[in-house]
Amino acid sequence: MAWRDIESTMKKAAQTQPKAGSTSSALFSIARLSALAGLIVAAVAVPAATAATMTTREVTKDVMELPLTLEDVPNPQTTELFASNGDRLAYFYEENRQDIPLDEIAPVMQDAIISIEDYRFYEHGALDLQGTLRALVNNAGGGGTQGGSTLTQQLVKLTTLQQATTAEQRAAAVETTAARKVRELKLAINFEEKYTKDEILERYLNIAYFGSGAYGVNAAAQRYFSVSPAELTAGQAALIAGLVQNPVQFDPRVYPERALQRRNTVLAVMAQRGKISPDEATQLSEEPLGLNETEFANGCYGSVAAFSCDYIQRLLLEEPALGDTRDERLRQLQRGGLTIKSNIDIGMQNAANAAASDHVDPTDQAIGALAMIEPGTGKVRALAQSRPMGDNAEAGQSYLNYTVPKQWGDANGFQAGSTFKMFTVAAALRKGIPVTKSYNSPQNMTMPAGSYFTCEGNGVGPWPLANSTGAGTFNMYTGTRQSVNTYFSQLERDAGLCETVSMAEAMGIQVPDQDKVGPFTLGATDVSPLDLAAAYAVPASGGMYCKPQPIDEILDRQGNVVKKYEPECDRVLTDEEAAQINDILRGVQEPGGFGYQTAGLSIPSAAKTGTTNDTMSVTYAGYTPELATAAIIAGANQQGQPHDLRGVVIKGRVPGGIASGSGLAGPMWGQAMRAIQGQLAPVDFAPPPRRQPANRPPPRPAEEAPQPDDGGDDD
Repeated sequence: MAWRDIESTMKKAAQTQPKAGSTSSALFSIARLSALAGLIVAAVAVPAATAATMTTREVTKDVMELPLTLEDVPNPQTTELFASNGDRLAYFYEENRQDIPLDEIAPVMQDAIISIEDYRFYEHGALDLQGTLRALVNNAGGGGTQGGSTLTQQLVKLTTLQQATTAEQRAAAVETTAARKVRELKLAINFEEKYTKDEILERYLNIAYFGSGAYGVNAAAQRYFSVSPAELTAGQAALIAGLVQNPVQFDPRVYPERALQRRNTVLAVMAQRGKISPDEATQLSEEPLGLNETEFANGCYGSVAAFSCDYIQRLLLEEPALGDTRDERLRQLQRGGLTIKSNIDIGMQNAANAAASDHVDPTDQAIGALAMIEPGTGKVRALAQSRPMGDNAEAGQSYLNYTVPKQWGDANGFQAGSTFKMFTVAAALRKGIPVTKSYNSPQNMTMPAGSYFTCEGNGVGPWPLANSTGAGTFNMYTGTRQSVNTYFSQLERDAGLCETVSMAEAMGIQVPDQDKVGPFTLGATDVSPLDLAAAYAVPASGGMYCKPQPIDEILDRQGNVVKKYEPECDRVLTDEEAAQINDILRGVQEPGGFGYQTAGLSIPSAAKTGTTNDTMSVTYAGYTPELATAAIIAGANQQGQPHDLRGVVIKGRVPGGIASGSGLAGPMWGQAMRAIQGQLAPVDFAPPPRRQPANRPPPRPAEEAPQPDDGGDDD
């Protein structure tokens, strides 16, 4: 189109506009439009290098600094986190978007967006000069605001916004000036020279914003109608297409009447362009919006596995495979369109969630937490706690993750009481002490100074202690099952404090120097449920400590493997040592054992209870050959500060007597494990070496079982 033709078109258009002022005003508008037309012709006619030097009073410094070419970079994509069965657990995104090819978008959706935004899209060349000039004349003549941009120009504008690196550039990309329009026209020419019309339409439908946090047609179809773009109907497509003009004004969730009117306008235009019949347009216009929304919560809040997700997210932000710095890794997580396949088992997660919420209320001055891990692989199957994720403290919500070590969740962990006696048994077996080893274990005793030595050779002590289970002579079976403190003080002495602490550390327990003292065997060290479950998975697996592993693999947006996580395991116990520990601890779950009434299963299992002397926390750690679970209930205010459980209302009542691992944490553990024991194979533990039935006292009848209190646990 020559300059004279452009000028003539603009004058005719101006003359047809409604009178908005005086004749002189109209003449001024025509003169101004002539100048704008000159810029348009220059943009079309001159090389990019020349266009970059154009200056008018409309050209701002920021516009001039924007590049005349756009990088071919991918759109920001939503990262998705999945459970082991493929259920989606969470989204992570800066812009909620999942790009899809054009052939996966319903033709009626393509027709709807072209009809309402650029009906000559497949007919005009790089620019639709008729539409652009018509809009310029209308707007300058006071006839209201019309959009003259083609889909390609809109794509250029959206891409420029996305690639702008400063606030000034972002403002320049949307400023209402002829300079910005000229630049868009030039870039549109470049786009149409580089891409086909179908490629441009595909890019547009994937980059456009459709409101309610939905970027791209894929997210929009899911957001408003919970369907894929390929499944969109004409009415649904019309509503989505109509949102592009003003996603806020036509938001169907906020302004349903406006959205309905806008949808019907799109349907009428589609009929006018021959994309649907007039009768279909009329019929669809009489139908309601028919929304069927899907929420796209950004992050872990609201996820069925909120704290499992939180743990995974924190690990990903430290994953070198996603970048050299935390900012790079965050960018990958929020923009990279990754697929994160986790080891979280939905069935186990739901069971853990129910157990935690059924035994401790969110607003209780106590916290219930569980962790489930697979022996032999370290796969983290579930993490749950009684305080849901959120910032509403009055409702008991918290962002503290009580289930994992402090570095991954900000909570300090809990003293696990006599569950630490398992480490002493393991150290004793490693030392060659037989399970028949017996000690006279009085009700009260004091271990003299020099009874225990650290790995540095420093002596510690003295240590006064007492039982709550009575006195007598016990061996490793009876002393463990009845959790006799004075028995274990002597066993730890003979096994060695250094060796006992080292055994715990080999099983993943972090022990500060101040806790490397005689009472270590009674659980003086703060520990997370996850670390305790990983430790108890060692005997369950036959002696292998495996680092907790909540992630299976990471895929990039093309489906390529970024990282595949393999088990990281070390042998800590021999098969025989593990089998012996299993044989001792299974008695806790059998008739006469502390956990039989509250946590017994119908499949082989083993466990150890834990209670601290000051009753700050109670613990139940147990396992089958296929799953290890640690359950802890601890006194904690809404800020996470620990306190005594005595007198605390838990689930609407104050537990009678002294809070115990078997009486308080055991039922929570039992509920979770019984709910999923059908998923576990009913395999038995390997028999202990040189089994000597005489060394295993027969279990007492159920009616003689002790009251739910593991007794004698110290802090």
